Amino acid sequence: MTQMDRIQRTAKFFLLTLLILTSISAGAADAAPAPNLPSLPIPAINLAVGAADGPRDVVLTLQIVALITVLSMAPAILLMVTSFTRILVVLGFVRSAMGLQQSPPNQVIASLALFITFFTMSPVLTNIYDNALTPYIQGDIQVDAAWENTLRPLRQFMFRQTRQTELSLMLRLSGKNQPNNQNDVGTMVLIPAYVLSELKTAFQMGVVIYIPFIVVDMIIASILMSMGMMMLPPSLISMPFKILLFVMADGWNLVITSLVTSFNN
Repeated sequence: MTQMDRIQRTAKFFLLTLLILTSISAGAADAAPAPNLPSLPIPAINLAVGAADGPRDVVLTLQIVALITVLSMAPAILLMVTSFTRILVVLGFVRSAMGLQQSPPNQVIASLALFITFFTMSPVLTNIYDNALTPYIQGDIQVDAAWENTLRPLRQFMFRQTRQTELSLMLRLSGKNQPNNQNDVGTMVLIPAYVLSELKTAFQMGVVIYIPFIVVDMIIASILMSMGMMMLPPSLISMPFKILLFVMADGWNLVITSLVTSFNN
């Protein structure tokens, strides 16, 4: 079913509902006369597509299209230029290392990663709010200056987290000359280098998280083999012990502390 078919079905549904309500109201009015009430005007909403009357209409249409495009790309932008990627991957490693499939649920993991992202990115967001958003709303700076003031702290944050190896890789793949300083590195080169660095750091932290749980699995498997219980899955027995180890070691505090302190502020 296309979008137009859904719209037509929704319009028919509302029209049918309106007719039923009208007939019921008419029947009620015939049965008992209603007191004189002030009539309320019903607003009419018209959506139409027509030719532009001038350049100003064209500019407005392009601005709306650009705004819709930016809003649709907002999740990708959040993933690319913030600490969300590292945090989400590490939290996923924690759940997988304990052998849990749906606990905590994906919504909880993503929400926790999102709020920790706001926490770790608060200095950058505050800088953007003070130097870009507020002056632009007050009319002190133009759009170009506001965009520059927004991009500058984000680039500084990404440069602090980006490894030299990944940055050199993206510069070589882009075919551009070796930059003299950070200002010569394009943002479209910096963002993929930053994401690769975040993934590498997250996987390194994931390996460290996996080690104690692997030791627990090996100990449980050895005990089961020594007892002759080779048909019993070791993961079935080791999962409660891994959860107990994680709780006794105050694992969530350790993981969150390691994540927050891993960012070079």
